[in-house]
Amino acid sequence: MTDPTPSEQRAASESLGDLISEVTEDLSTLMRQELALAKAELRESATNTAKGAGMLGGAGYGAGMAVFFLSLALWAALTPLMGGGWAGVVVAVLWAVIALVLFLVGRSHLKKVKGAPQTVETLQEFLPTFKRNEENK
Repeated sequence: MTDPTPSEQRAASESLGDLISEVTEDLSTLMRQELALAKAELRESATNTAKGAGMLGGAGYGAGMAVFFLSLALWAALTPLMGGGWAGVVVAVLWAVIALVLFLVGRSHLKKVKGAPQTVETLQEFLPTFKRNEENK
């Protein structure tokens, strides 16, 4: 016969209550760590969402400015028939370029948003295990 392994020796020397208490404590620690990880992942997602939304807001403002200056430019351009209105066109085109850049940067930030996929999946794997343990008691 072979010598008992350290875990077999431990199981023989400790009470069932002590072993269950240790497993429960380990599961509790694991759950706390998983929840902390989920909070960190959600915080990162919220940061990316806020940045993307801010950039899209800036793009909206830029688009509004482009429309405003294009309207002024058209008005000014039609009044003297091609006089000082071109300055308004230049400003409007500049705002359109700024709006496009803000939109593209904001969209790239929003594409990075993933939520908390890994932690949520891990927590969902634990729940059936706990339910089975409760049914076996």
